[in-house]
Amino acid sequence: MTKPFIQVQDAEMVFTTRKGKFHALQNINLDVQRGEFITLIGHSGCGKSTLLNLIAGLLQPTSGALICDGREIAAPGPERAVVFQNHSLLPWLTCLENVLLAVESVFGGKEPTAKMKMRARAAMELVGMSHALHKRPHEVSGGMKQRVGIARALAMEPKVLLMDEPFGALDALTRAKLQDELLKIVARTQSTVVMVTHDVDEAVLLSDRIVMMTNGPAATIGEILSVDIPRPRARVELAEDARYIAARKEVIDFLYTRHAHVEKAA
Repeated sequence: MTKPFIQVQDAEMVFTTRKGKFHALQNINLDVQRGEFITLIGHSGCGKSTLLNLIAGLLQPTSGALICDGREIAAPGPERAVVFQNHSLLPWLTCLENVLLAVESVFGGKEPTAKMKMRARAAMELVGMSHALHKRPHEVSGGMKQRVGIARALAMEPKVLLMDEPFGALDALTRAKLQDELLKIVARTQSTVVMVTHDVDEAVLLSDRIVMMTNGPAATIGEILSVDIPRPRARVELAEDARYIAARKEVIDFLYTRHAHVEKAA
């Protein structure tokens, strides 16, 4: 067996709040192989984003350990780029300048300015945004803003791409288009991806494995489903693929039958 690229070992996360201790995650054990596409899925409050933030180094676990490429994750680092649901672009910079800012944070002082600009342009081209290099964020659509956010992450040449519901705020057609683009980008870059989603179809379409979380508090990994569908994957063809239908049914059964979310009364 190849040594896992990312390892989460007995991770636990307890937050201190004004109401006392909140036990978000417990007994989290997860191995991710290099080049694997993993999605984290579960009901709201199950700790998906918390787990992603632990891998990003934005949070430190209360106990346990997280390792990336043989090194403990103790803080954020350029080898782990994050794409959030909110694109977080600086409005006074052009789209290209937003991407270049990320490139400079990683390669500044190591590479000449001309080469860093080439990196930024190449990343914009990869996400199909060459036509909007000099536009500011308010001049492009929501889907285009998210493309720039993905370009900014890819331009850093990260070892791991971490995505927190990156398409959650987009309309259905734009979301589908960007999912298809992401499949192509990952195929070209061979990136290792960990992505949070609420969308069952998105999880099955994109993933090599789907990590299904139990309900919080003290959420943990309930099941991990391997999606044994060859790549490249075509959305229209998958609609009638028995493997796709079976994987989708398995996730839905986990979420809505075995771990149905019960809303607490106010």
